[in-house]
Amino acid sequence: MTKKSQIIPQHIAIIMDGNGRWAQKHAMGRISGHKKGAEAVRVVTRACRELGVRYLTLYAFSVDNWSRPITEVNALMRLLSEYLTSELMEMQQTGIRLNIIGNISRIKPSLQDKIHGVCKQTADNHDMVLTLALNYSGRDDITEAVKGLFADFQSGRYSWEDMTNELLGRYLSTADMPDPDLLIRTSGEYRLSNFLLWQSAYTEFYFTDVLWPDFGKAELLAAIEEFRKRERRFGKTSAQLGKGMTR
Repeated sequence: MTKKSQIIPQHIAIIMDGNGRWAQKHAMGRISGHKKGAEAVRVVTRACRELGVRYLTLYAFSVDNWSRPITEVNALMRLLSEYLTSELMEMQQTGIRLNIIGNISRIKPSLQDKIHGVCKQTADNHDMVLTLALNYSGRDDITEAVKGLFADFQSGRYSWEDMTNELLGRYLSTADMPDPDLLIRTSGEYRLSNFLLWQSAYTEFYFTDVLWPDFGKAELLAAIEEFRKRERRFGKTSAQLGKGMTR
């Protein structure tokens, strides 16, 4: 039996919140906060890789973020482009595969090409999957899954008797990865904000007041330590699981 003190979540998802408040706190513009947040992405990704986390999913840009000032949106896209360029070599050296969920068709074509290029170049890496949720909506994810499944019902691939939660899950954008074990949200907010709604049914949540640019390896370890204290019963009793078991 795996000891709780040795348990590492297989899949960690993070809502990276607080870049703007960090910038305000330090009397800087919001773009400076996003730049500092990009540094935190590097730190946390490396830490997860070192700890043996197999899947890291980051809420990088939601469908609602398009409503922000155009200067801020453009800056976020530039930071994404710079990140892909600067981190490609490290991804290759450390066996990290880049994955994208969300509808990136609204992103300018040149950046789409760069995203697809990095995904292709890292496709054979198997040590960790780094997923960026870009122009992502949990509700849209479910809606598109239903559309895809319904089309296959109409074509005769499935009958209504085949309909299960597991089957619908195969049509989600995250079908090739396990559901998150641990979801972290920074900056003191306590909501999912339309992130991985279906996938988080049995996820452990960890909320911290730490602003995302200040979230580093020590904060990640604190979140994992809290996760280790949780008893994940998945509807069963503690007696059924056995004392000290988490799954």
